[in-house]
Amino acid sequence: MGAGRNIGNRPVAGDNLARAVGMIVLAGLSFSMVGVAVRMSGDVPVYEKVFFRSIVSLVVMGAFAFRGAEKPFARDGQTKMLLLRGAFGTTAMTLYFFAISRLTLADATILNKLSPFFVAVFAVAFLRERLSRHTIPALVVAFLGAGLVIKPQLDIGATAAIAGLLSAAGSGAAYTVVRFLRGKVSPYRVVFFFALVSTVAMVPPMVFRYVAPSGRQLLFMLGAGVFATTGQLFLTLAYHQAPATKISIYNYAHVVFAFLLGLAIWGEVPDALSIVGTVLIVAAAVYNHVKVISVRAVPPPS
Repeated sequence: MGAGRNIGNRPVAGDNLARAVGMIVLAGLSFSMVGVAVRMSGDVPVYEKVFFRSIVSLVVMGAFAFRGAEKPFARDGQTKMLLLRGAFGTTAMTLYFFAISRLTLADATILNKLSPFFVAVFAVAFLRERLSRHTIPALVVAFLGAGLVIKPQLDIGATAAIAGLLSAAGSGAAYTVVRFLRGKVSPYRVVFFFALVSTVAMVPPMVFRYVAPSGRQLLFMLGAGVFATTGQLFLTLAYHQAPATKISIYNYAHVVFAFLLGLAIWGEVPDALSIVGTVLIVAAAVYNHVKVISVRAVPPPS
């Protein structure tokens, strides 16, 4: 299968689809547990939840980034883009945590999973990539599904749903920057800067209005950080095991886990419109995934 690739400083063998799928499914389970931990941490302000979740990632990813030849603060001209990715990611995470506290776990998760569609739009606008003719109908169907989940109306539920949608836009912007940085900086450095920015950004509101969490709340917030870091590591390893075009669709395992956990812990069942909207979003993602693979499988003309 050709030469191995590197994760940090360790070589990784060629493509292993089964292992990659297993890792990306485990990442989905880990990210679902982040939502559970955030919800279980109760009425602690969102900025404290972001801070404690991020500081765990900062410590762990810092250990990865600083080991061996990694230089997180290298003067290579990419620091501004790394900070921008961190800013977009922090905004997305804050909005997502807000949505989790007010929507069903499944609804908040599926809205956040619109991020790949925002990546498609942003990549065209800012990276001058071409939008596939297959992606356009997928975008229309996906955002129609989002409308059904949001169910526009003037109440707190709609505010939370819009926050979930905007969290997907923020994630999409962050991933677009990551796409720009691909091949220029290591994945661990990218995640380290995200954790650094999100941790530092939450310090000012905590200074002005710190609400002391109980021991239980602190445990859940730190647990969110552990699960988020575990999920990020699984995701990074998965994309080093197989091409993104073959495995990215399995990210939607996160939605399944979120539904099952929400049902098991809180008895949450999304309403009919949310279920239809979720089906449309997932169907659009599957359609786009299949079309991308089929197009790339066709050999170029000789």
